[in-house]
Amino acid sequence: MAEQTHVLFVEDDDVIREATQLALERDGFAVTAMPDGLSGLKAFRTRRPDIALLDVMVPGLDGVSLCRRIRDESTVPVIMVSARADSIDVVLGLEAGADDYVTKPFDGAVLVARIRAVLRRFGHAGGADRGSEDTSAQDGGVLSFGELEIDTEGMEVRRSGQPVALTPTEMRLLLEFSSAPGTVLSRDKLLERVWDYGWGGDTRVVDVHVQRLRTKIGQDRIETVRGFGYKLKA
Repeated sequence: MAEQTHVLFVEDDDVIREATQLALERDGFAVTAMPDGLSGLKAFRTRRPDIALLDVMVPGLDGVSLCRRIRDESTVPVIMVSARADSIDVVLGLEAGADDYVTKPFDGAVLVARIRAVLRRFGHAGGADRGSEDTSAQDGGVLSFGELEIDTEGMEVRRSGQPVALTPTEMRLLLEFSSAPGTVLSRDKLLERVWDYGWGGDTRVVDVHVQRLRTKIGQDRIETVRGFGYKLKA
């Protein structure tokens, strides 16, 4: 029997926490549910879950701060839970290192689909279609863009010879850009190919991840094409 995927769920509302835990367990997940950020951090460190589902507004250590602490220690996927789709908390959570978010109230089936989508791309971080033609310099599995080197086989990135630590989502995003340097990729296309969205999604997820990627590989390496999307400078 395959080992169950372990979800850490941090939520202070007893009804939501218990109902969501039961729903996830019915779908085959193993769930550790905690009511506050401090107990959530302790559970993360002792249980080492496969994915963390964090409510933004929890006592002790809020969800955004908890996400930062987790990201300092691990690249485990993180999904933030927010009560409002237009809340600045969504952006704060993404900037803290979250890979995606869902808003309350959420449908159980939608939550499970979102969790499985995140897990798929983390399980296949190198699975982006890189295409058959590249205009970048290549050496085996290494793509070179100026001072930036991307080892597509070893899933490693170096900038001026120094290693760059990327999350799997950031790596997938960079691979998508490097598959077609100089080609503009729309936010919707990136949502589809990097986040595995077969439905409409919030393009803020793309924008925040692009900005996070820029801080790591160089602000001028990814260019914004207003009204269309982004492209990697060849």
